[in-house]
Amino acid sequence: MAEISGYAIQWGQPAVIAGLFEESFARGAFNQSLLDHPDVVVLWAHDPSRPLARVSNKSLTIRSDSIGLWYSFQPDDKSPLGQEALASVGSGLVNEVSVGFSSIEEEWNDSGRIPKRTITKAFLGEISIVLWGAYGQSTSAELVGRSTAASKAEAAMRRRGISTT
Repeated sequence: MAEISGYAIQWGQPAVIAGLFEESFARGAFNQSLLDHPDVVVLWAHDPSRPLARVSNKSLTIRSDSIGLWYSFQPDDKSPLGQEALASVGSGLVNEVSVGFSSIEEEWNDSGRIPKRTITKAFLGEISIVLWGAYGQSTSAELVGRSTAASKAEAAMRRRGISTT
């Protein structure tokens, strides 16, 4: 079965949020959340009506490592949304990730041109596959382990004039 994986967040990588402040996550910012609320979900573009995977049904694996918050999930290649995710990520059309989170503890530094916020502890609700994430290329969504079923689905789409590459 094909998987989509990558980093939802890399520790210490900054993003400018709405031109107002710079934000980054401290290493392990989601560790407590992953213990207390492990049933994280993957959504398509933050849309709760378009779920792709979740921890509780074992289609999503997520962990905090030395680089950042790593994830891997297996979309249902029999569903239209799963096929769309596999095709869009597989072709490189969609390759960034965003996170739905709530800050619990944070530190601010106002000494620079714009304020800097470092999130040291946060609740993680979801990971979303998106076209443009706030953290840009420091996040990733890549297709790995192409399955026979995914290859058959891509062949069927190509026969119908839907390009997968």
